[in-house]
Amino acid sequence: MSSSSSATFTAVIERCVATNLYVGYVPGFVGAHSQGASIQELMENLREVCAMLVEDGLPT
Repeated sequence: MSSSSSATFTAVIERCVATNLYVGYVPGFVGAHSQGASIQELMENLREVCAMLVEDGLPT
């Protein structure tokens, strides 16, 4: 994947009542999950995780 191309993914986001953190995952993309204290932090974390996973190839 070149640096000028990008992929779009949909994330499912929930708030954990036990930890008060936002948790999210990308359905169908094994390993694409993260958490954050804010939605912005969660989205940044998910983007980073997805970028690392995409280096190994897009999910099928």
